Formats: sequence, structure tokens, C-alpha cells
Amino acid sequence: MVQFVQFGIAVGVLGVVLTFMGLFPGVTGVEPTPGIGFVQILLIVTGFSLLITGAFIYVKYTFYDRHPANLAQQIGIRLAMTGLIFGAMAGLADILGFGSNLRTLESDIYFGPWQAIGLLGGFLMASIGVLIYAVTGSVADDDTP
Repeated sequence: MVQFVQFGIAVGVLGVVLTFMGLFPGVTGVEPTPGIGFVQILLIVTGFSLLITGAFIYVKYTFYDRHPANLAQQIGIRLAMTGLIFGAMAGLADILGFGSNLRTLESDIYFGPWQAIGLLGGFLMASIGVLIYAVTGSVADDDTP
């Protein structure tokens, strides 16, 4: 199962790189524009989703390889996925059309402080879900009394 652990690490590192590219586009040689755009938000959300997925793969195949997920771990998975959806919806609210700063002919999309708080809150919720999954598992063998 070492291959799965390595795959989880690779997916997590790819997620960190994509998130870093979304937060700091000047690192890649692209001239940054004022404000934050659709591609940047999409890269941040995609990168963090890959990071959370890689963390789940790593924890599963490092600690709980031959054990099914218990109820608390399933709650952790669902909390993480809910956090990712919440963060993505908060970050992409204006782009998807249900935010408060919609694009008009005179103005561009504005990534406001409430969207940033929602995005970070969703990512925090997803991280807590990974921690719940990692901490609440049982590695005891089934044949021990």
C-alpha cells in the first residue's frame, strides 16, 4: 500500500502548488492583474480540494489500511466535503450569479471580504474534517479481546 501513500502525498503537493499559484500568480511569470479573478479563485479552490483529497488518501492508507471507516470517520469525510462545497460556493458566488457584486458593463467582479471569510471558513471546516477522520479511527485488530 506504499503506492497509495505516495499517491496521496503527490496529490496533496499538487494541491499546495495549485493553491500557491492561485494566491500568487506572479510566481509563474504571469503578470498579475489588479484584484483577483475567476482563474485565481478556481485555482485556489481546486488546489485546496486536491490537498484535502491527498490528505484523506494519505491518512487512510497510512493508519487505517485494512479497517473500514467508522461512524466518526464518515462524519469527518462528510464535514470535509461540505466545507469544500461551502468554500467553493462562497468564493465563486459573484461569478456564479448569486453574490452581491455581480458583473455589469461598468464594473467587474469584486472579491469582497465576506467572500474571503466564507472561502477560508469552508477550508477550515474541511481541514477539521480531515483531523476528525485521522483522530477518531481505530487501528486495533478485530481478533484481540
